[in-house]
Amino acid sequence: MKNEIRKAIRTKKKELGKELLLSMSLPVAEQIEANEHYRNANIVMLYHPLWDEVDIRPLLNRALADGKRVILPTVKGDDIIPVEITTDTEWVVGDFDILEPVAEPYNGAIDLIVVPGVAFDNNKNRLGRGKGYYDRFLVHHPNAYRLGVCFQFQIVPEVPTEPFDFPMNEIIAI
Repeated sequence: MKNEIRKAIRTKKKELGKELLLSMSLPVAEQIEANEHYRNANIVMLYHPLWDEVDIRPLLNRALADGKRVILPTVKGDDIIPVEITTDTEWVVGDFDILEPVAEPYNGAIDLIVVPGVAFDNNKNRLGRGKGYYDRFLVHHPNAYRLGVCFQFQIVPEVPTEPFDFPMNEIIAI
């Protein structure tokens, strides 16, 4: 079931194409910025998107300009290693051809984590790409507000779940 959902969503994204997905991202990013939990958070974890994920890159500099501490995930082996970015952060191409910040690991609390996903359901369950990176990461941040983000066509009737899956507190899908 999970693989069928992933395949259907991947097909839809390819049909829409990179440019359309990029333009569809703007209202999602605006909704994140307008979200009360995001506005009230001092330390936020965002992400640098893959081509087919909601592009929230415009939020990175705005969050820094608003005085938020901004954390981004980097991937080392099978784990997400969070790092804090600043306006002076250097970037390198990391795993999966994602730009990753060069910075020391961040070990503190995180108020809000913006989480991409392949699919979500109305029970706020998330289906990732299948490697479990966010599942293993979120278990270490149970008090962080989990804000799932996706395009509307990524909302499905039901996401199969496992005991180790962390549901989102809220989903933004436009």
